[in-house]
Amino acid sequence: MLLREVRGFRDLGLMTLETIISICLGIGLSASVGFRVFLPLFALSLAAYFNVWQLNDAWQWIGSTTALITLGVATIVEIFAYFIPYVDNLLDTISVPLAALAGTAVMLSTVSDLSPVVTWALAIIAGGGTAAAISGTSSATRITSTATTGGVANPIVSTIETGTSLVMSVVSIFLPLLAFVFVLIVFFIIFKLYKKFSTSKPNKL
Repeated sequence: MLLREVRGFRDLGLMTLETIISICLGIGLSASVGFRVFLPLFALSLAAYFNVWQLNDAWQWIGSTTALITLGVATIVEIFAYFIPYVDNLLDTISVPLAALAGTAVMLSTVSDLSPVVTWALAIIAGGGTAAAISGTSSATRITSTATTGGVANPIVSTIETGTSLVMSVVSIFLPLLAFVFVLIVFFIIFKLYKKFSTSKPNKL
C-alpha cells in the first residue's frame, strides 16, 4: 500500500511539468478569448486537428473537421462584425459572459493530470475569470473610444484586439510558458490603467 502511494507521488512529480504547461496553455488561450471569443478556439481546433496539442478525451471533438470549419467561419464573422459601427458595441454587451464560458471551456479541454474538482476550479477561476476580466476591459475601452471619438477610433481598437488575440493564441500553443508571462503583463497594464482611472476621478469632482 505504501509502495503504491510512493509510486503515485513519483508519477505525479513526473507529470508536473506537463501539467504546468497545459495550465499555461489554458490561461494564455483564455486571455486571448478575452479579446476575441472564437479566434483562440479556432487556433486550438487547428492545433488539435494537426496533432500539435492532445486535448482531453471529452474534448477531442474540437479537433474534428466539423468543429474546425464551424469555428473558422465563426472567427471570420466575429472579426468583421467588430468593424461595423454600432454592431461592435452590441457585441460588447454579450462578450463578457461568452468570454467567461469560452475561457472555462478552453481550460477544461487543455488541463491534464488533475482531479475533476481542481480542473473545474482552475477552469472557472483562471480560465473564465481571465477571459471575463480582459473582455470587460476591452468593452470599457471601446465605450470610451465611442464616447470620445464618436466611434471613429473603434476600428483601430478592433484591429489591436484582433492582433493581440492572434499573437496570444499562437504564442500560447507553441510557447505556453511565455504566454503566461504575457498574461501577467496584460493584467499589470489593466491594473495600472484602473488605478490611474480610479485616482483621477476624485480630482474631477
